[in-house]
Formats: sequence, C-alpha cells, structure tokens
Amino acid sequence: MSLLKIEHLRKEYPGVTPLTDVNLEVNKGEIISIIGPSGTGKSTLLKCINQLVQPTSGTIIFNGEDITAPGCDISRVRRKMGMVFQYFNLFNNLNVIDNVTAAPVDLLKKPVDDAYIEGMDLLKRVGLAEKSKAFPDELSGGQRQRVAIARAIAMKPDILLFDEPTSALDPTMIGEVLIVIRNLAKEGMTMLIVTHEMNFARYISTRILYMDEGIIYEDGTPEQIFDHPQKEKTRQFIRQLKILQIEINSADFDFPGVQSRIQRFGKDNLLSPHEIYDLQLVFEETVMQGIIKHIEDTHAGYPVRITIEHSDIDDTSVFSATYGGEKFDPLNDADELSAMIIRNIASEVKYSRGTGNKLEIKLLSRKKK
Repeated sequence: MSLLKIEHLRKEYPGVTPLTDVNLEVNKGEIISIIGPSGTGKSTLLKCINQLVQPTSGTIIFNGEDITAPGCDISRVRRKMGMVFQYFNLFNNLNVIDNVTAAPVDLLKKPVDDAYIEGMDLLKRVGLAEKSKAFPDELSGGQRQRVAIARAIAMKPDILLFDEPTSALDPTMIGEVLIVIRNLAKEGMTMLIVTHEMNFARYISTRILYMDEGIIYEDGTPEQIFDHPQKEKTRQFIRQLKILQIEINSADFDFPGVQSRIQRFGKDNLLSPHEIYDLQLVFEETVMQGIIKHIEDTHAGYPVRITIEHSDIDDTSVFSATYGGEKFDPLNDADELSAMIIRNIASEVKYSRGTGNKLEIKLLSRKKK
C-alpha cells in the first residue's frame, strides 16, 4: 500500500487555479523532487498535502486515511508529516534546542529530559550541537534551515515535505543544507522536495515530477526527465536550464550576482569547478576588462547581452556577447593580458561585426582537453 495517494486534487483561488487535476502516488522510501516554472502550483501542492491550504476538491490518502474527509483530525495527521519551509519558521523567542524539543514535549508528551537527549543527537546530525543555546537571530540562514530540519525530524515523521528549502539562502549556505537532506535520503526517509537545485534533484531523487498547467505534466526517473523528456513543455524547461541569458545596462551592474548566476548555471549542467571557473574568467576578461570599459569610453553600446549555452551532445559551452557602438574586438583591441588568458582556455574564438559587435567563444569540456 502506498504511503500517500492523491486523486484529482484541485485548488482554486479567485482568478487563478494553481492545481487543476493532480494525481500522485508516493511509496515509502521514495525521494521525489518537484520541479517546474514559477507559479505552476508546486508549493501549493505541498501545502494541500499537509492541509495548510484547504483543497477545493479531490482526495488525499495518507497512511490509508482520507485526510480530506470531514472530521479528520488534521493536527494528529500533521505529527507524521514533517514540513520544512522556505523561510525557516523558527520560534525566535526560543533557543535552538528548545525549538527542536518543543513539539515532542508539547504534542507527543515526551519527557523533557528524553526530548533534550534526542534533540541534541539531532543537532549533532545536522552539525549544530555547539549552537544548541543560540537563538535563531544569532545563526546564519543555512544554520537556521538545518535547525528547521532537525525540528521536523524530531517528530519522527513518516514523510518530510521540503518547500524550496534553499531558495532564501546565499549560494555559500546552500551546500550545507543539501548535505543534511542527502544524509536523510541515505537513511531511507520518504521525501517530497520542491526545489530549483537541478543538479541536487538529479542525483538525490528516485523520481522527478515536472509540474505545469496545474498538473503533474511528466513523471519519471531523473534520467528520463533530464536526458529524455517525452513532452514538449518538459523539453522546453530542460533546454532553458542549458541556456543562461544576461543583460547588462550599466557599468554599475551586479558583477558578483552575475558570477553567482554563472556558477549556478554550471552546477545545474554538471560542469566541473574548473569549467565553471573558465566561464567566469571569460566573462570577467572579455566583458569587465574589455567591453564595459570600451562602452564607457565611447558612451554607446548598451545593452550588452550575454548568452551562455551548454551542449551535452559534444560537451561544449559557448559564451557569446553582443553589444553596440563602434567596432571593438576585445581580443585584438583591448588588454593584451586578457586576450592571452582567453586564448589559453578557449578552443575557438570568433568576432564578427554586423549591425553591432558579436564575440563568440567556445570552451571544450576539461575532460576533452
């Protein structure tokens, strides 16, 4: 018998229907990542499952019980459903260990001493035992999310629901949370994870759900969804993961933010750290050290449009920049050191001049060099 079964689930709001007809069966021990564009009902689905949001219609069977039926004691049911939110939802007036032990003591009536011992063990598992007496506002975002995970599993749930657990975190903090989730997967915890971390979803999950049009549009193994999607919208979504587009409209643009986007793009496409660094280096040397300086000197040429595309077929990445203004080839008209750096890492460089300037740089996978 399945742990969770959803039949014809629908959720309507005035003017919008995020869920039209969702059908899903989850077996014990499965790790299911839910992906898809923003606004396609992924978070709404999780909130309907644990009844934080009341479905408009449909049935949710959990542990053999219809939890959408009138009279169902949803508070009792939620004790077996752990929920980890995007923004932590910790009790700011309680320290870390009290955040973890509050529910077992209050709801499960566990003795305080027993709850404390188990809570400290959970904090050790998430690497935060030394922070047990700290308060949430004394922790980083990644640490707060790890406390939230420890709090969720303190109730010994049958299933864990993660609603974009890393989307509120800085890139440097994401890894520490994903490691904790990965360890839970190794322990056999059943999990539903709404995530935009595609590389993580690909390697941790037993199944991937792609949501669109208010339904589970495609359901398959990570290999099926990421490498051989069968439906058009899934193919379009996966293809978008392999193309990064950036528009720069001023010399005061967010350079660290762009470098972070390049890093995320590389990770999502399974590029090595060396390959990601090469793309970041190309951007810095051609755009920052060449194109932007030229544009500022001539007061023309914006916007600068950057496209990075990765191909799994020949394992190459192509960086291209288009910009206006007078003829300017960063590899021949700009800094000699920058040009030398680019030529050392690129397999092919093309510059063309039509109605504007276009620079195209191809990078082979480090494995093929």
